[in-house]
Amino acid sequence: MSELHWQPDAAGWVPACQRIPSPNHDERPAGTQIKLLVIHAISLPPGEFGSNAVPEFFTNRLDATAHPYFATIAARRVSAHFFIRRDGEVIQFVPCLSRAWHAGVSCWQGRERCNDFSIGIELEGDDVSDYADAQYAALRRLAAGLQATYPIESSVGHADIAPARKTDPGPHFDWHRLHAGMTFTTREP
Repeated sequence: MSELHWQPDAAGWVPACQRIPSPNHDERPAGTQIKLLVIHAISLPPGEFGSNAVPEFFTNRLDATAHPYFATIAARRVSAHFFIRRDGEVIQFVPCLSRAWHAGVSCWQGRERCNDFSIGIELEGDDVSDYADAQYAALRRLAAGLQATYPIESSVGHADIAPARKTDPGPHFDWHRLHAGMTFTTREP
């Protein structure tokens, strides 16, 4: 697939991605530039991979009775711009030009409300499992396309912008595999 397919179109949708629109987004503050990629990890139920629970969660269709854990989160209204499955499939839920609800209370280099100026990318994973080669390949293609379109300066983990409450993408995420050959400045808070 052409690298151009990984660059967002004028509306902020990436042609190479499956599109499943989420209602959980709103407008970015006027004049805000996208400067940051935030890498997350998610698995639903925790530690289990391969279900449709994450897309259902991000689109407010998660069945609270399908698993005991789901009852504790089904009412939450969250989203990310992208979700990368273990096999490298990339799903986009929110156009890049909109603000997805992925970071929560957050701060990066003294700037609060990271959702305002970031793109959220969820990897199907957890704190105890290695990420798949296909995920790194898809993430690198996506990150390169995003960086070619927006003035992105850094990529960080959710734990870097919300250290008191988050640990993802966890110790098994290999930052060097993402950053090799990229122009990101740093992931140090």
